[in-house]
Formats: sequence, C-alpha cells, structure tokens
Amino acid sequence: MSELREDVLAYPKARMMEQVDDYFGTKVADPYRWMEDVDSPELAEWVEAENRLTQEYLAQVPSRKAMHGRLMELMDFERYTVPSGYRLQDGGTRYFYQHNSGLQNQAVVYWQDGLEGERQVLLDPNGMSEDGTVALNGFSVTDDGRLAAYALSEAGSDWLVWRVREVETGKDLVDRIEWSKFSGASWLKDGSGFFYARYDAPGAESFKEANYFHKIYLHKLGTEQSEDALVFERPDNGELNLGAVVTDDGRYLLIHQSEGTSPNNELAVKDLSDPEAPVLRLIAEADAAYSPIENDGTFFWVQTTLDAPNGKVIGIDLTKPEREHWVTLVPESRNAIDQVSMVNDTLIVLYLEDAQSMVELHRRDGTAIGRFSLPGIGTAGGFGGRRTDGETFFGFTNFTAPGVVYRLDMRTMETTVFRQPELRFAPDAFETKQVFVASKDGTRVPVFLSYKKGLVLDGSAPTLLYGYGGFGVSLLPSFSSARVLWMELGGVYAQACLRGGGEYGESWHEAGMKLQKQNVFDDFLACAEWLIDAKYTSATKLAIQGGSNGGLLVGACITQRPELFGAALAEVGVLDMLRFDKFTIGWAWKAEYGSPSEDAAEFAAMYEYSPLHRLRAGVAYPATMVMTADHDDRVFPAHSFKFTAAMQAVAPPQPALIRVETRAGHGAGMPLSKRVEGVVDQYAFLVRALEMAV
Repeated sequence: MSELREDVLAYPKARMMEQVDDYFGTKVADPYRWMEDVDSPELAEWVEAENRLTQEYLAQVPSRKAMHGRLMELMDFERYTVPSGYRLQDGGTRYFYQHNSGLQNQAVVYWQDGLEGERQVLLDPNGMSEDGTVALNGFSVTDDGRLAAYALSEAGSDWLVWRVREVETGKDLVDRIEWSKFSGASWLKDGSGFFYARYDAPGAESFKEANYFHKIYLHKLGTEQSEDALVFERPDNGELNLGAVVTDDGRYLLIHQSEGTSPNNELAVKDLSDPEAPVLRLIAEADAAYSPIENDGTFFWVQTTLDAPNGKVIGIDLTKPEREHWVTLVPESRNAIDQVSMVNDTLIVLYLEDAQSMVELHRRDGTAIGRFSLPGIGTAGGFGGRRTDGETFFGFTNFTAPGVVYRLDMRTMETTVFRQPELRFAPDAFETKQVFVASKDGTRVPVFLSYKKGLVLDGSAPTLLYGYGGFGVSLLPSFSSARVLWMELGGVYAQACLRGGGEYGESWHEAGMKLQKQNVFDDFLACAEWLIDAKYTSATKLAIQGGSNGGLLVGACITQRPELFGAALAEVGVLDMLRFDKFTIGWAWKAEYGSPSEDAAEFAAMYEYSPLHRLRAGVAYPATMVMTADHDDRVFPAHSFKFTAAMQAVAPPQPALIRVETRAGHGAGMPLSKRVEGVVDQYAFLVRALEMAV
C-alpha cells in the first residue's frame, strides 16, 4: 500500500443541515443534528466509510501486528475477583467468585464449598454469543447459597435481563425479568424472591429513548414479571435513581434515592417483618450522601458526608430516628473515606491517602484499633462480609502488580494469599512515582508516573497522560496489560487525579462540577505543562487520553490548548454539552454538569467549553482519534459522530479519525478480543502520530 499522506486525507462527506437553536438568546448552529438518528442508512454509510479510512491509516504501522501479539501475551494471566462467602445449613461456607483463565472474552462465575473445595462452573457467558458480547452485569446469591439471580446484557447495552439459576444443578428457573437498568438484585431472607429496579417498558426506540421514573419491584419466584409487586416509586420526581437492599438480618429493606448522578441521597426504610408497616422516610432530604453499613436490630451504622465532605461514620437508631439523636462514631479526618464495611463487629474503614489506599480498623463503637498494613503502595478493595463473619477477602493492585486476592482472618488478623496470578513480564523492570503539580490557581494535583527504569529526562519520551475528573470517581493505582505494553514501547504513562474526582472527598468533587468545571481542564493542562517542563516529554511527543467524562476532558483540552499536544484519544466522550441530556440516561448528568436548557449561567459555562462548539477553522489541532460504539446507550454515539464530522470540516493538518466499534456499548462487558483490538489501534495511531521508533 502506498504511503497515505496525512495532509491529503480524503474524509467522507458529511452532510450539513440548516439547524439553529436558541439558548437564552444565543443562536447555536447544529449542522450535524441528522447524526442523532443513529439507525439511518445515511449515517451507516458514513460510519462505514470512516472506519475504512481509519483502518487504512492504521494499517500502515508496521509494528501493529507485533503489538497485538505482545498484548495477547501480557493479558494471558489468571484474573480473580474477591470471593463472597455464604453460610450453608450444615455450617460450612460456599464461596462465589469470577475467574478468567487469561484470554477468555468474559470471566466465568465459579462456586466452591470451603476454601479447599473443588471449584465448579455456575455461569459461563462465553458460550452465550458467537462474538462474546453477552456479559454478566449483575449477580446476587440467596442467604443460604442455594440460588443465584444473574443479569445479562448484550452488545454493551445498559439494559439487563435477570434470570435465576440453581447453584448445585446449574439449571435456570422459569423466572425472567426485563427492562431493568442500573439495578442489583437483593433477596428476601428466605430466598422466596428478590427486589430489583426497573423502568417502564420503552417504546420502539429503546436504544436512544430517555429513561425516567425508576421503580422498585418485588419478584416472587415462579411468577410472571407482570405479577411483580410495586414496592416503591416517586411519581413526584422522574429523575430519581432508586436502589433497594435487604439488610443481612432480613428484617429491613433500605431504599436509596438519588437525583441523577448526584452523590447525595434520601433513604427510606421498610420493616419486612410487618407486611402492613409503612415506608419510613428516614432521611427525607438529600443534603449529603448516606450509605448504610450494617445494623444490629434497630441500630444502624451509616457512612455519610453530612457536615463532613471527607466522610464519617454515624449511628442511627430507628426507635429514635430524629437527627438530634444521631451519634458520630468515626469522625471526619484529613483523608477521604472510600468505603466502610463491618466484619466480626469491626469497622473496616478504607481511606484514600493522596490517591492511594489506606485501611483503619475501629471497634463497633468507633474506637480506633489501628492501621491495617497493606502489601504496598497501591489500591485495595473488597473487605466485604457480614457483621458476624470471622473472615473477609480483599484484592490489591498497582500499576505493575495485577490483582492478588487475600484472605484476612478477622480474629487472628492473619493474612494469607487466596489467589495470585503468574505474570509474563518482569515488574522490576519498571518504576512508579507520585508527583504533585500546581494547577492554574495553585491547587495541588497528584500525578502518578510509571515507566521503564533508566528513563533519561531529555524531553524525548512519548508520554500518555490519562485523566477523568468527574462524578466523584477516583483514579487510583491499578494494573493494565495495555499500560505495560505502552511502557515496553518506551512510553511514559501518567495518571492525573483531577478535581471533579473523589480523591480528596466531596469538596474535591464539587470543585470540578457545574460552574467550576473549567478547574478540571486547568488541572489537566497544568499536568501536561509540568511533564514538558520536567523534560519527561515534549509537546510533539505528548498524547492525552480519556473516556466518557474523560472524553469530554480530552475534547475540551485539545480545543483550548491545541499546541500542547501531539495526539489525542477521545473515547465514548460527552462532546456536545448542549444536548447531552436529550438521550438515554444523559439527563442524570445535569447534577454534575448543569442544565444547558434550563439555567442561563450553566448554559454559558458549558457553551464556553463544549468541545463540539469550540472547534474553529484554521487551528492546528493535534492528531485525534475519536472512539465510540454503535450500541453505546450510556453516552449516545452521536456525540462522537458530530464532533468528528465538525473537526474534519475545519480541515486540520493532522488526522482527525473516528473508530466505531460494532455490537459494543460504553465499555462494560466488552469482550477481550474487542478490547485488545481497540488498544492496538490506539497505540498504532500514537506510534504514527508521535513518530515513535517501534
């Protein structure tokens, strides 16, 4: 194939239409509105042509095949989730966990009786579709470990179908639940049924239709879904997301209610021991986050941010539910609480200390016991179980250590390895460090750097800067075979912990929300400048990457400071900030971004940074590859379509490409084969754009 010159790329023609909207007196053109009809033949033809162009461009990278082979090697290691244990009637314990042998598209659910028992397959999604796109997206076991409710999604959709399987026989019962989304399943104590959340059945356009009025239902085994009892709804507010959990003692149903993606919530309680008991609106004002941890009769331990943006643990007694009777058990500290669990009557408090995990143990009355030593610097997770359990499990990982699963005996505090993978690379060949960067307003922003040992700081290293900065999501050290490949190619991986995330608690999150969103972009730009000033890289060797809200981050930064980057990867991004709330669950993000159609000040702020609306002719934008999926019903793919068409229309000298994955969604449940292909295409793009010698 002859060399495809970047300055003569022939982009597919995208029709422009006359569409102008009025936002508080500001006229805004939307010439690619037609791309919101994602099922149109015209759009399908455009997508096919764009994919063809992108693959022609990437095919000219000679190392592409070798990268694919090496990534497959790096990913060929066993992966385990942290197990959950359920007590059997004979006094034993039945454990459930997921395992991927290495190169399976989807993880397999196993169960075993006892720590040394023979593991048995309960659920293997790999045989449920030819392309591996059927994925497990929900799992809940009865208290006696006899039955499992499981939810499957197809082609990356958020829509779930719930089924029930007998553990010992592997047979499915007749039960089938549809039109569930953003829901778990929580069993009654006797295993006779479970609670779940769903929407009303949508119309013909279920893929793009906005979802309102989440509801809680009780499904009794052996009955049709049409007979399910409506347990709780909020007809006064269609933008509430609901969740229901049965307490471990089986007595109470806890109903969580939050508006959109707001971290704050209301909390209702229903006494399941009394069929006539009304629903008690325990917390009727969503003035903070309230997350029940455990209960002992009417006494509840609750994690909250009430008057404590870094979090604290309080006690609430249902016999005296008024706020003046609430007691603080674990007060707020300088470190943000990530999660709290209770095992063996011990509160296990997982903190974030400068974006790394730190664990403290407290007695049930809140009295501090001390720190629990983790295996090193990195990220811990798990620590689940019941208040009366004598053991718990946790996982630990960092940038060069895949997840190891440990068992912790809560009576002796002895830690043993439950599962540990064998690796196909040498972790000692790399090093990781943490630095702190001053943002535009002086805010201290943590950045993790990982690379091969012996790096020379002469500004020549290709560097991939990754960020997210939103929805209270914390970016902590974690393992990725793809990042190892990047470092083996000579690249530096940089992970920035931006405002808008949860690394330093709710105040850190709020500093990057709504009218403060520009802080997130300023933080990321400051990190880019630091990497250049510190001679890790140069502007022509610096690439940025982010997905979803992170795709917005990438789009905003390349349109605000295009000269700062050599390449950009924007994955499933929110790129049209004026219409994000029109599709599927996008309305829920108004709690994070603001409302472009209802609030003039919030519109003005979003219009100022909206990537689609900042593109200008004559600007030398960095080489950019947009990535999306045709079945993404989380971030509607029209965001990526419109942004790409608009970027190509201003004729940048660097390539502006789009890669559209088929039969895939927002990323969850994507089969390994598609993930590998996507990563290799990203790196092939960066190899060419950054002129890497590989």
